[in-house]
Amino acid sequence: MKLRTNVLRTVAVMAMAASCAIPGLAHAADAAPAPAAGPAAGNVQAARDKISMCIGCHGIPGYKASFPELYHVPMIAGQNAKYIEAALNEYKSGARSHPTMDAVAASLSDQDIADLAAYYANLK
Repeated sequence: MKLRTNVLRTVAVMAMAASCAIPGLAHAADAAPAPAAGPAAGNVQAARDKISMCIGCHGIPGYKASFPELYHVPMIAGQNAKYIEAALNEYKSGARSHPTMDAVAASLSDQDIADLAAYYANLK
């Protein structure tokens, strides 16, 4: 029974992550390519169409995720943009790991990451 519960929980998280990743993929395909020289500059306005995959967890004060274990979800509003970029790139590369964040970060382009970092850094 325990294996079945774990499998069902894993499938549920994968389905949620996939539904969150699809909008990110659509926006990544529409985004203009980043300039060849230097990192992408964040665009706060462009991020407004990309935050739907973030606010469900990071926009709820005191929110705790329950998969794979009880985990306090940090509020990222007002966080340093470079920190947010570094964290998302670490999830994307596998240097940092959390099932939901791995899936979300994998769906983001460098421009998406820069836009989201700029957006959340500007919130207070």
